[in-house]
Amino acid sequence: MAKIVTFEEAVELVQDGSTVMIGGFMGCGTPHKMIDMLLEKGVKDLTVIANDTSTTEYGLGRLIATRQIKKVMTSHIGTNPETGRQMNEKETEVELIPQGTLVERIRCAGAGLGGFLTPTGIGTVVEEGKEKITVNGKEYLLELPLKADIALIAGAKVDKKGNVYYEKSTRNFNPIIATAADIVIVEATEIVEVGDINPNDVMTPGIFIDYIVGGSY
Repeated sequence: MAKIVTFEEAVELVQDGSTVMIGGFMGCGTPHKMIDMLLEKGVKDLTVIANDTSTTEYGLGRLIATRQIKKVMTSHIGTNPETGRQMNEKETEVELIPQGTLVERIRCAGAGLGGFLTPTGIGTVVEEGKEKITVNGKEYLLELPLKADIALIAGAKVDKKGNVYYEKSTRNFNPIIATAADIVIVEATEIVEVGDINPNDVMTPGIFIDYIVGGSY
């Protein structure tokens, strides 16, 4: 069963060198208080897996600005010029992954699959170093699963067993990320009693959640 902990307790689970998945799209659906705590703790050398790096002043882009990330695996960085600068200056390793491929690699890890085949990236820099497999005369790239030590997600309502409801577009990458990490921490806008969330509205079952923070900030 998920355990309600303080932000201070939760951030101690993230160590230097950890691989961390962070939910959100341009900061929408991102666990912002947990980002604050990572900044305060000064944890460094993180490998971050996320859809984007937001901006230098919002979301996980703030961790880029403070040089706490050594590698980011993401689908785009165009809204954060500092990520691009660090990539070009070889200060931070940036692996750009087509968005659909990124999500599917995470889903494969969550589902216990060994990878998947996709034509996306054939004939581009995306295929460099990857195995190609021909099926029915068509070439595909073998894309491998992506898993993290820690997943940081954000939910609008979370009950005390960890069942999560996301409000509107804050859902984005959070449900898939919640399946693909050793430890999953959900930052709740509101913590409610078990039964207060309609079962039909549960978007991430509590079985995936290890720790709950928030509800009162």
